[in-house]
Parts: sequence; C-alpha cells; structure tokens
Amino acid sequence: MRAEQILHPTEAGLYCPPGDFHIDPIRPVPRALITHGHGDHARAGHGSVLATAQTLDIMAIRYGSDFADQRQVADGEIRVGDVTVSFHPAGHILGSAQIAVTPDNGPKIVVSGDYCRRPNPVCAPFEPVPCDIFVTEATFGLPVFHHPDPAHEMVRLLSSMAEFPERPHLIGAYALGKAQRVIALAREAGIDGPIAIHGALQRLCDYHIAQGIDLGELIPATAEDVPAQLVIAPPSAFASPWVQRFRDPVIGFASGWMQVRARARQRGVELPLVISDHVDWPQVIQTIAELAPAEVWITHGTEDGLMRWCELNAIPARPLRLVGYEDEPE
Repeated sequence: MRAEQILHPTEAGLYCPPGDFHIDPIRPVPRALITHGHGDHARAGHGSVLATAQTLDIMAIRYGSDFADQRQVADGEIRVGDVTVSFHPAGHILGSAQIAVTPDNGPKIVVSGDYCRRPNPVCAPFEPVPCDIFVTEATFGLPVFHHPDPAHEMVRLLSSMAEFPERPHLIGAYALGKAQRVIALAREAGIDGPIAIHGALQRLCDYHIAQGIDLGELIPATAEDVPAQLVIAPPSAFASPWVQRFRDPVIGFASGWMQVRARARQRGVELPLVISDHVDWPQVIQTIAELAPAEVWITHGTEDGLMRWCELNAIPARPLRLVGYEDEPE
C-alpha cells in the first residue's frame, strides 16, 4: 500500500481511507483522531473522537461534555479499520500527542501535530517514534528562529520585576498550555508569592492542578488593587477594558514570535518573552536527523525553508498545504 493510500490531505484535513478517520479535522467528521486540545486542532461536532484522556478532558472543558457523540481514550495500540494507531507524547501542551498510523502492508506514518523538544514542566516530554514518513509542522521553519532557553527568559522577567517593583507585570499567554507553562517556569525561577490570573484561565489552571501540576498560589485578577506583581492573562484581554484597572503596567507577551521585534512593537509589548511550545529551526532539524525517515511531509507553517533543507540533504519531502491551522491559537 502506497503512502498516499494510507494518509492524504482533504478539504476536511488529513484523511486515512483504510481507517476511515481524519486527524485534527477542521470541520465535523464521522471519526476524528485529535493530537491536542488547541482550538485549531480540536473542534467540536465530530461523531466520535479518539484522543488522550487529558485532551478529551480539555475538549470537555472548552466545548462542553457533549462535544462529540462518542469518545474513546487512546491507550496502547488501537485497531481502527485496517490500520493500527498509537499515541505518543509530543511535548507541546498537556495531553498533546503524536499519532502513529501503521497499516498491515505499507509505510508507518507518524503525524506529530504540534510538538516541542525543550523540557516543559506542564506536560510529558516529546518521544521520538521511529517511522517511515514523518509529518512535521514548520511553524518556525526558518533558520532565523533559534529560541532561547525559557529559563533565560524567566531571568529577564525577574530582572524587570526587580527593576520596577511598583509596576504590575501583565504577561500575555495563551489560555491553554502557555499560561500554565509560564506560571510553572516562574515558580521554578523562584517566584513564590501569589500570581494573579485572568478569569479566562481559571478552569484550565484548575485542571492542570488536578492533574498534579504544582502552579503555586493563584489569585483572581479581578480586584481593583490586585495584590500580585505578576499577572497572567490571555492576549485578548489586552484589547479589553480589563487592562485599564492596572496602573502603569509592564506589558509582556510569551511567544516564539516575540523573537520578531516588529511583532512585539505591533502589540505594544515592552517585555517580549521568547517562550514557544513549538520546535524552532534547530529542533526540527534535530528531530528529522534523529528519526531518519524515508520521507518528510510538512503540514503548516513556513514550508519552503524546510523543503529546501530536505532537498539539500537528499530527503524526499512534500508540503501538504493544509488550511485552517494557526501558528499559536487563542
């Protein structure tokens, strides 16, 4: 069986005919396998959903308990139609997984979803999965993207808090994954006091805590005089009246895109923190070299740079040109 017969792009997303399922479909389908809970990968309305237990929980938190007609927890090797699938940690956010698709007769394909190779205190680390075809993202798929150690960015945050002790530090971080990671990194860096969070983060932070992730003392950022110097909020809050309650705040944003200074300026960010839950250029190259697949497929992001690198290294590659995926969704 040829690779294109096992998995190929459609208008609804990646489709596996022998298993009759889609992976991270962008519209409702009868059967969906979901890599993780971000809104550009996990949508409501499918007939059935197969995902990790944590991703299913997160989808229920975000979309309600009736987000799909049927739900199945991914555990071990699972037979779906005429293929076997298995889920492996992706290191992206809590519950994130790569999906390995193994037909009875044909190449093994691993769909990585979104993934990261740096240690992340709020999720399981990336697990390299040997395969014939590796399907990779290329969100930061250009040689210019070399993300610093997140611990270094925490040193910058602490230095700013020490330099401006009277100014609240408002850090924008996406509600699922990034917010909890920034909080956990701040704790590792030595911030022991209360951290204030926007109400939109409360349920997902509570779920991380219930999963055994220590986020320390969190207080709501609702009072007129919030008794915390560090405040975490979703980026959308910075365009709302909510931000006006803080006097002379230091505005920060945690994202891999903060390496691009023009983006920081456009957002009015005074303290850009380059913290990404995606692989940067060295990490994606490291991963491909480590796995040594016979072929690389590229799902979304900056495809041309990675395509050229594969060509120079004699690795067959193809862009899938899937639509409907954002770089870092809110």
